[in-house]
Amino acid sequence: MITMKRLSCFFCLLYLLPILASCSQTQMYIVYLGEHKGVKSFQEIEDTHHSYLLSVKESEELARDSLIYSYKHSINGFSAMLTPDEASALSELEEVVMVFPSHPRKYIQHTTRSWEFVGLEEEKSLLSMKKKPAHNLLLKANYGRDIIVGHLDSGIWPESESFSDEGFGPIPESWKGVCQTGDGFNSNHCNRKVIGARYYVKAYEKLYGPVNATLDIRSPRDKDGHGTHTASTAVGRTVPGVTFMNSSLGAGTASGGAPMARLATYKVCWAIPQKEKVSGNTCFEADMLAAIDDAIADGVHVLTLSIGSSSPVAYKDDGIAVGALHAVKHDIVVACSAGNSGPTAATLSNPAPWIITVGARSRERRFFSPVILGNGMKIEGESVTTYKLKDMMFPLVYAAQVELPNVAKNVSGQCLPYSLSTEKARGKIVLCLRGNGTRVGKGFEVKRAGGVGYILGNSPANGEDVQADPHVLPATAVGSTNAIKILNYINSTKNPSATIVPSVTELHRKPAPFMASFTSRGPNVIDPNILKPDITAPGINILAAWSEADAPTKLSEDNRRVKWNFVSGTSMSCPHVAAIVSLVKAIHPTWSSAAIRSAITTTADLLNNAKTLITDAMGKPADPFQFGAGHIWPSKAADPGLVYDASYTDYRLYLCSGNFTNLDKSFKCPNVLPKNYDLNYPSLSIGKFNGTMVMVNRTVTNVGGSKSVYSASVKPPLGYKVTIRPSRLVFSHVGEKKSFTIIVEASGAQPYNHSFGSYTWVDGIHSVRSPMVVSSA
Repeated sequence: MITMKRLSCFFCLLYLLPILASCSQTQMYIVYLGEHKGVKSFQEIEDTHHSYLLSVKESEELARDSLIYSYKHSINGFSAMLTPDEASALSELEEVVMVFPSHPRKYIQHTTRSWEFVGLEEEKSLLSMKKKPAHNLLLKANYGRDIIVGHLDSGIWPESESFSDEGFGPIPESWKGVCQTGDGFNSNHCNRKVIGARYYVKAYEKLYGPVNATLDIRSPRDKDGHGTHTASTAVGRTVPGVTFMNSSLGAGTASGGAPMARLATYKVCWAIPQKEKVSGNTCFEADMLAAIDDAIADGVHVLTLSIGSSSPVAYKDDGIAVGALHAVKHDIVVACSAGNSGPTAATLSNPAPWIITVGARSRERRFFSPVILGNGMKIEGESVTTYKLKDMMFPLVYAAQVELPNVAKNVSGQCLPYSLSTEKARGKIVLCLRGNGTRVGKGFEVKRAGGVGYILGNSPANGEDVQADPHVLPATAVGSTNAIKILNYINSTKNPSATIVPSVTELHRKPAPFMASFTSRGPNVIDPNILKPDITAPGINILAAWSEADAPTKLSEDNRRVKWNFVSGTSMSCPHVAAIVSLVKAIHPTWSSAAIRSAITTTADLLNNAKTLITDAMGKPADPFQFGAGHIWPSKAADPGLVYDASYTDYRLYLCSGNFTNLDKSFKCPNVLPKNYDLNYPSLSIGKFNGTMVMVNRTVTNVGGSKSVYSASVKPPLGYKVTIRPSRLVFSHVGEKKSFTIIVEASGAQPYNHSFGSYTWVDGIHSVRSPMVVSSA
């Protein structure tokens, strides 16, 4: 007979089992030790890392099996499968800087005429190019020739014309990288354009097992499309006669921003098992750190990562921030996407001040595909589908009217998979609202249910920015205001009807640009004293090269294949900036990462093509939490006049002053710490105003005329008085530095939690503008 005492012990054991299991369950961790000093061989480094694992594992075999990567070039550390207790024990070791977990979905991808609109016009002929003044950025930078851009993404489709090496000279002698072969990718797929290719899959396969060949390819080859698109946007060759699916949509010449730059691709993003590709890939930071470590040793000049976290991550837990800091130490400029979590505030990723963080905006081109309602009303819409309706009217319904009875009310009207009745939807045009699910997936559901056409309506949160998608049936997308008009028409009409007019390309749309509703925005919750994003660039409906192994919608049911595709996201805006970085780097090879960021941000523009201030997607005034310094203006970036420079040591001091984890234990923080808002940044953000007065220090370096005089002007944030001392800077030679102080004082009530302004240095030729944000709470 079981006694009560034994029964009690039995239930206690049952209670403890999950806890005990969690203590022994392993997960992926990054063990970060700082930087290498260059005195150990690769084998000695790996042996040292193995010894750390041996100190917490029960056997040498377990220690060896747990190791994923040993980082051996610049980054000193390793990734391994550890229990929480083992990770905690390693974190207590004196030489260990930090240990942080690497979660499977911690990082994701932030998914022709865009270059003309930002000011990189291609001339009509070689003769006209020769007549162009010398300040033309592309000519001055020799189209980015021999700048090496490292690209972390899902690989590339090497056969794309964007990656042709015709006209390229020998590979730069400084290049130390390799062309790694794999499935469907051999050494012949690299050339004088694509000079390096690697893939990183150890962390991915540690969790998911071997790569499923039906989903992805175990090589640098891109089976997704995202990597090919971002790479060609940054450095793709100039390709004439480009069209989308042999239509007139986007027809013209496609080109990356730095078409003569070299490309080194590092595949770190992979398809998620049992998920549609349209849901996005996963990018393990253990794999990314290995890629960044190799890229540093390989000799890249620029790194572009259209990858980030889905929510803000502290520096000590952010593998991209850690890797980027090492890259910056080696004079590599790092550009990253801000994320697609807008319009919610405080959502941006990649906020480290040593990274150029890029938001997304529209262009002046649209793909006009209006809806004609039965009452004659013409509703503006956009689409790049090549499917067309017959020239007649069709019954029009709202998705909620033709749904199956089991659809939950909170997702009603959104055309989620298997939500529509084939009996009710057949032969009709269906209006679906954005919300849950993917835009192209909603169209596929309408097609599955027998609908003849599909209208995608924005919610108020999505505003008026419309992504033109290559839908699988005749379709168009409308902004929030027009979606309400269509819905009102349906609800007020006995037999509503409509047709969708085939899409045509329209240029010179006004006003443009406006900020994308999806672009992630500030305030920066990791450090409110650093304004992020830094800059914004085109990110809506960007046409670029695509993988011929994937459909334009990325839906498994879509059998279409294309060479070029339209995609939207900060993933698309990031390589625009990486390209400009490459051009500026080509002109000024000795400039630091901070100087190049300063040149790009202080020359940015705040006006649209209607000569009014940039707005958000709803037409309301946008602010620096959305666009940073403004939208990029490449032709000015090569000659900014003044730059705000910062060194690797300055970033280490910043980490000390902000009470962040010191990412370099060899660096001893001073006894008297500077304020973290005193980092020499090209913008000013005071995260929490003290109520009386704050004094901020900055230093500028003259990169303009040898003898120049600058005067300061201020547009103070509402509720504050701003004084600059001295207000006049006199330079006698190039490279000379001058310091000044910005004094911010309260001037009455502060009506807003965040007030925006700017200060500008002007010499009659250059205008060096810095945005300001002062937060009262």
